[in-house]
Amino acid sequence: MEKQEFRAAGALAAVFSVRLLGLFMIYPVFAAYARTLSGASPYLIGEALGIYGLTQGILQIPFGLLSDRIGRKVMIVLGLLLFGLGSAVAALSSSIGGVIVGRALQGGGAVGSVILALVADLTKEENRTKAMALVGVTIGASFMIAIVLGPIVSHFVGVPGIFWLMVALALVGIAITQLLVPSPRLVRVHRDAEAVPALIGAVLRDKELLRLDIGIFALHAMLTASFLVVPALLRGTLGLPAQDQWIVYFPVLLASVALMLPGIIVAEKYRRMKGVFVGAVAVLAASQMMLYLGATNLYVVLAALVVFFSAFNVLEASLPSLVTKAAPPDAKGTAMGLYSSLQFLGIFVGGVVGGYAHQHGGDSAVFVFTIVMALCWLFAAATMAQPSYLTTRLVPIADDKAAEGESLAARLRQVPGVAEAVVIAEEKLAYLKVDSRVFDLAKAEALTGAA
Repeated sequence: MEKQEFRAAGALAAVFSVRLLGLFMIYPVFAAYARTLSGASPYLIGEALGIYGLTQGILQIPFGLLSDRIGRKVMIVLGLLLFGLGSAVAALSSSIGGVIVGRALQGGGAVGSVILALVADLTKEENRTKAMALVGVTIGASFMIAIVLGPIVSHFVGVPGIFWLMVALALVGIAITQLLVPSPRLVRVHRDAEAVPALIGAVLRDKELLRLDIGIFALHAMLTASFLVVPALLRGTLGLPAQDQWIVYFPVLLASVALMLPGIIVAEKYRRMKGVFVGAVAVLAASQMMLYLGATNLYVVLAALVVFFSAFNVLEASLPSLVTKAAPPDAKGTAMGLYSSLQFLGIFVGGVVGGYAHQHGGDSAVFVFTIVMALCWLFAAATMAQPSYLTTRLVPIADDKAAEGESLAARLRQVPGVAEAVVIAEEKLAYLKVDSRVFDLAKAEALTGAA
């Protein structure tokens, strides 16, 4: 990437990360804190933990569409203000109902899709994948840092202090947006980074994409439900209160990353994506069975956490890659938008159903729920088609070539390495699905007049 592109992508990744840090920091400590709130019950604790996923999932795509009309930075600032307001409401609340309202407001700041659209505005087509990868790495790192950092911060300032920290992080995000993120010269729809309403129906009817959406839904439902009971298991087996459990999460996450890397290398480099993916889902199910059967055994609980987070990291890294491989070249942004919405709705369902199960059946009922989710996902994953190992490439089209439409697309399909080609005349772009090992970019650019 060019320097200004790298700076812009880095600044937007920072905006993404400060928000995610706050959201995930409360996961390891929330259940224990929420039990002290007036009106709390296991069900309402689950609802409070997961409710932000409902508003986030519903508003992701509308926020992105609104940003096309009234501006990216305006919507990012508005979303961060909502996030900060919700955090303040949660911090000031002494009842579980007040925290639920605050968490719902937090989720209302659904700026993820807007940030990705702004990344696309500020990068050239040939560098966009690198910029998106930078944001993706930041998201993964933010999650792992937050899980370790949450208990440490809670030890000093409590959970209300974490909510106040979220207010501060929202203000930091606004400052970064206003001071460090450039304003785009041109705001337009990017089919590789944004949802296009006209394509939503076709994406929802795509069985391969639907399997992947089911996967991210199940993964985050399991994660949220697990955090309703795992902190109590660690307290029972290790005698550690929630604010000291970073001592467990830190080595567990380090071990899980070390175990994840060989799986990702085998999946991508040696093109064993389906085998690694299905295996990771099976391992995920096994971790939940371990927690169900050995919840009172310290060594079983620790082993199950390492197994769970190892599989979680493999799947969290693999799923977006699989979505981009399976999506039509001109519908990548739409496919990713729906995928993101299902991720957040999974958080909501995991909190609500996990809380209901916990209230009526205790810890074991929660793990029955997560086991069922994992087994349903395993069936869906086992029946998926082999991934294509194709990547999306965007090639600009010269003004005098744009009107050629389908005839130009047909010629592009004859270029070595091109599997699919869609020409969007009004955008002056060709969306290609290519095998990067044999793709002849020079020949494609010669056909489009971009050379």
